[in-house]
Amino acid sequence: MLNKYESIYIINPDVDAEGIKGLVEKFNALIESEGGKVTETNEWGMKKLAYPIKKFTQGYYVLVNFEAKPEFIDELERIYKITDTVIKFITVRKEDK
Repeated sequence: MLNKYESIYIINPDVDAEGIKGLVEKFNALIESEGGKVTETNEWGMKKLAYPIKKFTQGYYVLVNFEAKPEFIDELERIYKITDTVIKFITVRKEDK
């Protein structure tokens, strides 16, 4: 059974457009390789952070809506943590209506 999730991650502002595109594709491919399904990817672009994170005051925001198995979320967040260019992330389960 696949649950619906929403994940927002913030990419280091020093990453160029090519690098951002690669990261978005990498994370979407990771979700799909584990049997999940990406329903929507929204790139919000460069925004000012509410407070400095790792000495950065801006970041590139990406929102992903997807379906995946519950046990996959730990793996996705582990990958976010070890990816140096991701400075912050959050993943939440969306309620079925």
